[in-house]
Amino acid sequence: MQITQDDIETALATWGKGKIAISKAFEEGGIEAAREVASANIDSYYGYDLGPVLFKPTMASGAQTFRPTKAGALAYFCGHCKEYPRDNGFAIMGWRAMESIPSASFLQGDVAMWMGWVKLTNKDGSVTTVDKSFGYKKDKTGTLRIVLHHSSLPYQPPGQP
Repeated sequence: MQITQDDIETALATWGKGKIAISKAFEEGGIEAAREVASANIDSYYGYDLGPVLFKPTMASGAQTFRPTKAGALAYFCGHCKEYPRDNGFAIMGWRAMESIPSASFLQGDVAMWMGWVKLTNKDGSVTTVDKSFGYKKDKTGTLRIVLHHSSLPYQPPGQP
């Protein structure tokens, strides 16, 4: 079950469409609708059924920096969770478009990794760029699953715009 570059490009597009769907669900139906869509997204392309997912969200800190469980990912994407009070809901920020800009991919059998930038555009046209690394594994059914998701804001050296 070899992972191909096309598989990775499809997975990246699916991830972006998922964030847009969560944002729209929140706008149209509130937090419970967003949670329902986010939970379905997590189940369909993250690998929490394979074991802990190595997930480091962009805007997480302290003891809650890493999110190896589905509950932690859901809280990060939707916020409004008493167990994760600092989460604002990354996926409910009005996203309308996603562009991935690759740096490199590593492909080896049923495991692959991707690193690059992801640009998310919200409904007001503001663009947020994040540094992303994704690790993928195909499960026993051949479904590509995210097993590593690292995200951070681009470094801004002092004195540079």
